Amino acid sequence: MSTGDPVSVGLLSESFLYEWQRRAIERLQHEGQANVELVVSNANSSDAVAESWNSKRLIGLDDVSQFVQLLRREGPWALVLAERTIGRILGDEQPLWHRHTVDDLHCLEEATHVRCEPRTDGPWYEFPDEVVDRIEKRCDVVVLFGFGLIRGDILTATEHGVLSFHPADIRRYRGMGVPPIFYDGRDSAGTTLQRLNESVDGGEVVLSSDVSLHGCETMWDVFDRIVAVQSELLGEGIDRLTDPAFEPTTVPDEELGTFYPRSERRTIDFAGRVLLKNVAGRLRRRRRSHRETTEQLIPSETASAESGVTEEPESETDAIADD
Repeated sequence: MSTGDPVSVGLLSESFLYEWQRRAIERLQHEGQANVELVVSNANSSDAVAESWNSKRLIGLDDVSQFVQLLRREGPWALVLAERTIGRILGDEQPLWHRHTVDDLHCLEEATHVRCEPRTDGPWYEFPDEVVDRIEKRCDVVVLFGFGLIRGDILTATEHGVLSFHPADIRRYRGMGVPPIFYDGRDSAGTTLQRLNESVDGGEVVLSSDVSLHGCETMWDVFDRIVAVQSELLGEGIDRLTDPAFEPTTVPDEELGTFYPRSERRTIDFAGRVLLKNVAGRLRRRRRSHRETTEQLIPSETASAESGVTEEPESETDAIADD
């Protein structure tokens, strides 16, 4: 980042940050040109299960109850989310999605923490005047890592506005980003850091990056690939935005990508195709891993056979002596 006075950053988040978001904040502050001064977290989200999500290895009655509720709300898409949970239990760690309670994060310990109950109108969130006033007085720019769609005075309260990542190129995919990219079978994707306005994924482009999807077997691999890039871009984006010579790019409406509403993922066709592709991808990865393991074992077995040396099994007496 460029030299000069540190930029004061405000953070809008849930009661937790994902690991990739934590890395983005740590990298931003490590570069020395930005400090997170204020953290406004959603009082309506619970941190009771934030860390417990990271080590879940069994499915309990609570999980079954939550799945039933999810099935009622999301329909077939609940099966896609269930597949992800089963994958985690079977060993897919998904470390970039581990959760960390914001109040306990070392990188945010010097920031002022405020719990906020936003006003909601359908999918939109608006912030109380007292919260907007605090952000206006203390912050140069705001980073959105939670809540969802936001509107109102918060968007213009700071000099440099509100920054948010969209996990796709907004010139191609708006609304849902990764699911339709995976559904379409793309071999590359994009990510966009935008300065928000009251449109949906139609903000000013501060920074964008292409992301190769080579080797991504599941939709969750695509998410991982994209957020890994996003965790490295936040500092560069803020550096650009605070440069007086920089002007973010406004994408004309006619050049914005197709909007994919979340309701589309609840259709049998969409959810079914994503689920089948995820399962097929996991099977391919398992077969590949098995084949690689077998290929590593065969040379060593062949070498032992050619040398004519056979190790005798350890006797029970020897084992006891070793103890």
